[in-house]
Amino acid sequence: MLTRLTGARVFDPVNKLNGSVRDVWVRDGHICEAPEDPQAADHTIHLNQKVLMAGAIDIHSHIAGGNVNNARVLLPEQHIAGQRRYADYPFMNARWSAFDVGYRYAEMGFTTVVEPAVLPLNAAQAHAELADIPIIDKAGLAIVGNDDFLLRMLRDGAEQERINDYIAWVLHATRCLGVKVINAGGATSFKFNHRQLSLDEEVPMYGMTSRDILQAVQRAVVALGIPHPVHVHCNNLGVAGNVATAEATMEAAGGLPMHLAHIQFYGYGNEGKRGFSSGAPRLIDALNRHPNVTIDVGQVLFGQTVTISGDVLRQFDARGIASPAKWTVWEAEDGGGGVVPFRYREANFVNSMQWAIGLEIFLLVDDPSRVFFTTDHPNGAPFTAYPDLFRLLMDRDYRAECLQRVHPAAVEQTLLRHISREYSLADIALMTRAAPARLLGLPDRGHLTPGAVADIAVYHDNTDRAAMFRHAHLVMKDGIVVVQDGQVTNATQGRTHAVAPPFDPGIEGPLKTYFDRFHLCRMEHYGLLHPAISDGLGMQLELH
Repeated sequence: MLTRLTGARVFDPVNKLNGSVRDVWVRDGHICEAPEDPQAADHTIHLNQKVLMAGAIDIHSHIAGGNVNNARVLLPEQHIAGQRRYADYPFMNARWSAFDVGYRYAEMGFTTVVEPAVLPLNAAQAHAELADIPIIDKAGLAIVGNDDFLLRMLRDGAEQERINDYIAWVLHATRCLGVKVINAGGATSFKFNHRQLSLDEEVPMYGMTSRDILQAVQRAVVALGIPHPVHVHCNNLGVAGNVATAEATMEAAGGLPMHLAHIQFYGYGNEGKRGFSSGAPRLIDALNRHPNVTIDVGQVLFGQTVTISGDVLRQFDARGIASPAKWTVWEAEDGGGGVVPFRYREANFVNSMQWAIGLEIFLLVDDPSRVFFTTDHPNGAPFTAYPDLFRLLMDRDYRAECLQRVHPAAVEQTLLRHISREYSLADIALMTRAAPARLLGLPDRGHLTPGAVADIAVYHDNTDRAAMFRHAHLVMKDGIVVVQDGQVTNATQGRTHAVAPPFDPGIEGPLKTYFDRFHLCRMEHYGLLHPAISDGLGMQLELH
């Protein structure tokens, strides 16, 4: 069927469209060229000056896996209270349904979401949960950097080519789109009763530093040609003065591509009488000096949430500030993690600083194509708060109103009150569509070029940008209308995206020996075969 969307103002940075009114044509799930005769359309949708963009992409949101489930079990009262009920849809009364995630994202115009922390041992469970999330396309990032097999290879002086083979094997086994390093060596150090690990501290028993591990993984990602750079959760998260750690990590990249996650949590100085200050200007200066580095922000917004992370060092340290006062941490063969509930409060100085520092990072950056919208869901705020974040960045008067409600000392110690910059609709289209698609290596989305998947979001052009982006007027997924007037109308099934770089099968010999001697399961039960996702879970697996 040939569909014509006509009359909308189109924002598509890839094609240099900045609000011009034009038609968008869709055939067989893809954007297509306009026919010679506009009357050839089988179906025409009149959009009358509404705002049209490609479907949005979230590169970092914890929506599946062990920590997510642990959080649901630890906090059933919050999980159930946050669920929305959808009459006449599957699992509408299920208190533990993943459907809610897909519905909420689609209603805001998001069509692709990345789960950034898939523990390889738990990959089968994570993919099973992702398969239950409707409408949106999904992908995962496999966690490496605390796995005993990798650390043994590095300790024993393995050649970089063998490290590359191992990283490629992990990606085949987990069916992920890239790899993530969480505080390299930190979970291993925790098992030796350490409570902190800096970039150049040595990991017990293995004789190498966190920097050594990170650089070995980064070199492997580059050598294998994986589009998404190594995705890094730095050392010393949440610690005053940790802006120096973020800066040192950028230097450690050595000019090679690297992505630093939830950078707001590393934007802290240690100046002032409270020993806590904004490091955002220093962080942005460092980013400008390192064009090979990209960041996502991990914006804090006020309210109740829960922090979930594979950084067991940080989560164990934060247990004393849990709100409500319950928490859990755990260890496994290849890592660890923890769940600590938390409420960000406007009246709290540190929480107000965190809120302001994230906004400073967004508003001080020179190149918005290297900075990505995240709240590190749910760590800084739930992903459903994105519309509120958009309004904070697009409306300086509203931002000034919000500044009046936060801790006054935070207002005095940050630059936020002096920044008049406002984001435009073109900026939003770049930072949530075009740039994320490029960063992830998904060239068929994030734009409206003929041949791209017909993932499309249409919004009312409301001056209240939070209201505008909270409920899309219309959303298409693969050319099918899935949302109308802010409500899901069709719960389609999305795809799973992964990469499959080649590797020397000789790596499987030592891996099998290792699994037989040390691991919880056998090697042949560890990996996910293609049919396990396509046939067993009913998900279409798209390999890049």
